[in-house]
Amino acid sequence: MLPEIENLLRLQEADKEIRRLQEEIAELPKCVAAIERKLAGTKAQLEKAQAAIKADEAARRKHDTTVADLRGKISKYRDQSLEVKTNEQYKALLHEIEFAEKDISATEDKILELMLNADAREKEVKAAEAELKAETAEIEKEKAEARQRTAEDEEQLAEWRAKRGQIRAGISEDLLRHYERVSKFRGTGIAEVRDHKCMGCQVMLRPQTYNDVRAGQQTVFCDSCQRVLYFDSANVEQKPEPEQHKRPRRHHPKIDAPQAWYYREDYAGDGEALLCFTNADSQSSRRVFDMHTGRLLGDILIREGDFRHAFPEDITGAIRLNGSWSEEEMETWGTEMPMVALDSLHSDLDAARYEMSHPSGKMKQPVAVPTGQVAS
Repeated sequence: MLPEIENLLRLQEADKEIRRLQEEIAELPKCVAAIERKLAGTKAQLEKAQAAIKADEAARRKHDTTVADLRGKISKYRDQSLEVKTNEQYKALLHEIEFAEKDISATEDKILELMLNADAREKEVKAAEAELKAETAEIEKEKAEARQRTAEDEEQLAEWRAKRGQIRAGISEDLLRHYERVSKFRGTGIAEVRDHKCMGCQVMLRPQTYNDVRAGQQTVFCDSCQRVLYFDSANVEQKPEPEQHKRPRRHHPKIDAPQAWYYREDYAGDGEALLCFTNADSQSSRRVFDMHTGRLLGDILIREGDFRHAFPEDITGAIRLNGSWSEEEMETWGTEMPMVALDSLHSDLDAARYEMSHPSGKMKQPVAVPTGQVAS
């Protein structure tokens, strides 16, 4: 592994740790705010209980005043009753006295109810005060712990930033600039290669690209995600090739199927490609996809007649693959086939190559297919 690649791996580790610490530090204000909101709820509960007591006291004073006013009226009415000269006037005063006495009785009932509620109100206030006191102590403890953790994070952040500066010094400016640009948009700027695949974007690599990464003699970038690629031999699993009799027999596509898929090792200067031909309504269409990314290359081409006669130059020498997706489904792909379809074609190509490398099997090597008889 190149020294610059090793430094990039160390730099990526430092960047990840720096981001983690920055995110944790940024969470402190939110954490403190949540703690204070919790305390504010308890304070509001206490204030509500205290306000209820004050409201009851005000209501009792109002009722006391009302009773005093009514008693004053009764005294006045009784004095007046001594001076009246007719029975009608006397009866009217007695009626007013009776009405006032009923009002006094109803108001005193309200005062009694408020007095009975006062004990419950006092208990609510005492309970809220005790809860507030306990929560205040706990919350102050939590806030102190949060501040301490933040202080530790800031100290670690300063150390990692210092390490990062030292690591950057061991990387060329061009490579560093490329790494940081990709990291900004993709989160990481370097990715491991396993099983011919970039582990950053999960896209298959071209054979030459894969070989260059394994050789470790030059800096190699992923064609799909632009991450810097590296190979770690410690993560390579040695998978023994299964014995021939244990390998499942490959299913062969029908020669007269309305849709056919082919693999070309080098197609029109675009390298490895997958070709899809479809017959419909006396016409045939051709789609070309990149072998490793599944991206559509160029436009969909339509010609008159069966694809075997309309595109003989494309299928001659190609390897026929298993694949069948409707036109409606392929329309939903847009400019890139889904990974499940790409993986299926890759798997079938591996099976076809296995048959090519084991001529003792029933399937003969599918090479250079004549125009009139396309490999089935």
